[in-house]
Formats: sequence, C-alpha cells, structure tokens
Amino acid sequence: MVDLCRELIRIDSTNYGDGTGPGEREAADYVVDRLTEVDLEPQVFESDPGRTSVVVRLPGKNPERPGLVLHGHLDVVPAEAADWSVDPFAAELKDGMVWGRGAVDMKDMDAMILAVVRYLARTGTQPDRDLVVAFFADEEAGGVKGAGHLVEHHPELFAGCTEAVSEVGGFSITVPGQALAAGAEPQRTYLVQTAEKGIAWLTLTARGRAGHGSVPTQDNAVVHMSRALTAIHEHEWPAETIESVRVLLEGVGEQAGIDWSVDDAPSLTEVVGATGGAHAFVKGTLRNTINPTMVSGGYKHNVVPQTVTAGLDCRYLPGQWEQVLATIQELAGEHVEVGIHHLGPSLEADFDTPLVDTMRAALEAEDPGCRVLPYCLSGGTDNKHLGDLGITGYGFVPLQLPADLDFAPLFHGIDERVPVSALEFGARVLHRFVMEA
Repeated sequence: MVDLCRELIRIDSTNYGDGTGPGEREAADYVVDRLTEVDLEPQVFESDPGRTSVVVRLPGKNPERPGLVLHGHLDVVPAEAADWSVDPFAAELKDGMVWGRGAVDMKDMDAMILAVVRYLARTGTQPDRDLVVAFFADEEAGGVKGAGHLVEHHPELFAGCTEAVSEVGGFSITVPGQALAAGAEPQRTYLVQTAEKGIAWLTLTARGRAGHGSVPTQDNAVVHMSRALTAIHEHEWPAETIESVRVLLEGVGEQAGIDWSVDDAPSLTEVVGATGGAHAFVKGTLRNTINPTMVSGGYKHNVVPQTVTAGLDCRYLPGQWEQVLATIQELAGEHVEVGIHHLGPSLEADFDTPLVDTMRAALEAEDPGCRVLPYCLSGGTDNKHLGDLGITGYGFVPLQLPADLDFAPLFHGIDERVPVSALEFGARVLHRFVMEA
C-alpha cells in the first residue's frame, strides 16, 4: 500500500483548473494496470482527451443489498517546487512520512482503496454488498469532467448504490482529557465527515465608463469593484452550528472540559482549538465564508477600463444558498453583476446509521477505546455529484495521526505529507470496514 501511494504521487496529475496540465490519463493507466493485474476488469472513461476516470464493480455476496461506492480522485492541485523542502513529485520517505503532492489529498486514499481491492481480488474474498470502486478525474476543479460527467452520462455505473465513502474524514485528532493535568492520557477521536458546505465560485463584473486616465470620472469600474470587494470581505457572517458541528463540539467540549456556547466567542474559539489538527477545517464550518481569489481588469496606466472582473470562493452552510446569494448581490452594489461560475450543493447526512456504526467498529478494532464524532467539511468532494443520484456520501479516510501534526493545512499546502504508520493503519481499518459495511 505504501508503494502504491508513492508510485501514484510520482505521476504528475496536476489540475490547474483551466483545461491545461497533464490530465489524469497516466494515473488512470496505472490504476488500470494494478486492477487488471489481479484479474479485475475496470472500465475507463474520458470526458475530454486525457481527463480520465476508472470504475470497477466487485459483486457482493448479498445482491439484494444496495451497493456501496468507494471513490477517490486522481488529480492534485499545483505544487510550486521552489516552495517545498523536497521534490513534490518524488514521493520521498523522510521522518517516517511519505512526502509529496497528493499525500493527503488524496493519493493516500487511492492507494488504500487499491490495496484493499487487490487483496480481495487475490484472495477471492467477496464483500457482503456490491462495491463500486471509482477513481475520478477533475475533483480539484469541481469534478465536472470526472464524477459529474459519469453521473450525467453513465449513471448505470452506480445502479443500486445508496451510500458512498471518500475523502475528507476518518482521521484522528487528539483531544486533551479533563484529567490531563493530573497525568491522564489524551483521548484519540476520529472524525467521520457527515456534512459538506456548499460551493459557489462566483464571478463579479463591474462596469463603468471607459476613458482617458487624465479625465475625472465617478463611473470607474475599478472603484466599483474595489468597493464591492471591500464590502463583501468586511461583512460579518454570524456564527452558527449545524447538527454535525454541534455534536462534534459538544463531544470535544465534554472531553476537554470546556463549557462553550456559540454566542460566546472566547469559549467557542477555545473548543474549536481543542480539535487539534482539524481546527482549521472546523473553524471554517462555523459560518458562511467568502474569499476574493482573483481580480482582472485594465490594460494601460492611462486608460480607465470599461469592465473589471473578480473571482470569489464562497462556501455556504446547508440550506443557506439563497440567503447568501441575496446578501452578496446587495453588498456588491448596483454597478457590479454577480455571476455563477460553478455551484456545488451542500450536503448533510445522518450520523446515527449502520454505515457509521461499521466505521466505528472498524476503528475500535484497531484503536480500542477511541471515540468517533461527526464533523462538517468546509470544502467539497465528489459526493456532491453522486448526491444527484440519491447516493448519501460520507468522508472516511481512516488515519491515526500524531497529536502534534497540524493536519488540515497539509491539504493543498506546502510539504504535504502523511505518516507511513497512518497509511498502514488506514489500510487495515478500510479492509475491516469494506468487509462489514
């Protein structure tokens, strides 16, 4: 499994989000080779040349049960080698970790899936229910050319499936116990992702009157955009906790001995901080968030441009899209249009389900005494596309992490890395889960 992870990382499958880049074909070919090597018969799909996804179905012992989708994505975000302490595509083994772009997002899970599926095939072992295994293209740009393409054009691939498991959940945090000061060991807690914020990538377009830079004007598109971005950036979205976040913070607060309230900012900050390596993810789920990410306009110092555009990355809580869009339109003002570049729905699934019980049992078998709590992902996954088929998605990449590893910033970050011991733990847990799910 570690070899599979390293070999996948060495394949540059960078997704720049603009149609350039190497695509996923080489990584997909690698996956196909590893699957056919154990006599499986994967199917290959291309939405565009080089934008490649792979799907294989393993029949279960009980065909009357609904199927389970186990999926990962093959693309990664860009990595600027000059910023890294290692080559981001060398998959170096260093300090007991595998380093490289994709180590946690998400070629680690791809490798776990491959290792488990290959083991089942080699040993002739059947899971109880049908298992649809998918390796998608394009997740890092919204999944339109990967999971979205297959859901729209090949929904039969997922026929009979009701649940799906993928990134970003199942990893551990270490919460200080109430008796920690007296020498008690901190308790390890695994976070199962049961919810995702919605994604809205928006394009603002400010329009004004073009003219000579020496002529005074009140109808300046640059100024209109500046005012709109400032208003949007400075807007204070209220803190609130959806069900998955509330249950998470209640559990962490109980473990850490923190009496918190969503209306009391200091106590809320304290309990979020107690989530350790997940605190950046958790912080992002307390409210709607909007970040300006791109601005473009003008072409010469002495020319006032007619239009200026800007990109926004908006992540909204479940059930709040219409309210959020209306607020953004109001903040942007009369001179700025708000357009939707990409929209992905928010998701929220039940925590008290047999599937989560199976996750808990698999974790407890490998880490006795651990706790399991739900959480909401501030980003998004390909479960959004599978949701269009009525498939309920969860995040479960079971990694037992060191207490001092600041995990969340490794996603899309510099020097992305994952402990070898965490990968080995994850493969064992995933195997148990697949056999019992």
